[in-house]
Amino acid sequence: MTSSTGTRLGYVRVSTGKQDEQLQHDALDAAGVLKRNRYTDHGVSGAKTERPALADLLADAQSGDSIVVYKLDRLGRSTAHVAALIADLTERGIDIESVSDGLNSSTPTGRAMLQMLAIFAEMERSFIQERTTAGLAAAKAQGRTGGRPKVTDSKQARQAQALRDSGESVPEIAKTLGVSIATVYRITKGKVSA
Repeated sequence: MTSSTGTRLGYVRVSTGKQDEQLQHDALDAAGVLKRNRYTDHGVSGAKTERPALADLLADAQSGDSIVVYKLDRLGRSTAHVAALIADLTERGIDIESVSDGLNSSTPTGRAMLQMLAIFAEMERSFIQERTTAGLAAAKAQGRTGGRPKVTDSKQARQAQALRDSGESVPEIAKTLGVSIATVYRITKGKVSA
């Protein structure tokens, strides 16, 4: 499987099952990475260091190989993790290529740029987290809370409980109140008075 110039191994990661990985595969096609040499993690956040396909890729990669990704953020969002990964792979004689960023760790400049890119990616992620935290704090200060609005108020909850206590079926209560059956179960006690 490994030639004298090494094997080009691809890594693809999507954070959710709803995301499409085709763009990443197209980039790997253009970079000459064979489909049989690709490792894919589905529904795995880049913030997690535990990624099964990445672990398999790192175990299979040998000196002289190149690991090719669409973007550096596919490897991870933590600067420490990506920097450590780049250092480990470089020490093992394995290069990293980031196709859309045009970076390749086979050169000293490429290694430095990959590390800088990882730093900026983590910085942006920190900014997003800070903005989210500040936004939630501002909303809370204004009396707003996150999450879905409640389907029922306390009057409806008492009405649902009274209907349930009187022996009304849960589906009928749900229909009467215009809520789901799950909501009726959630807002009422399971016991029915005899």
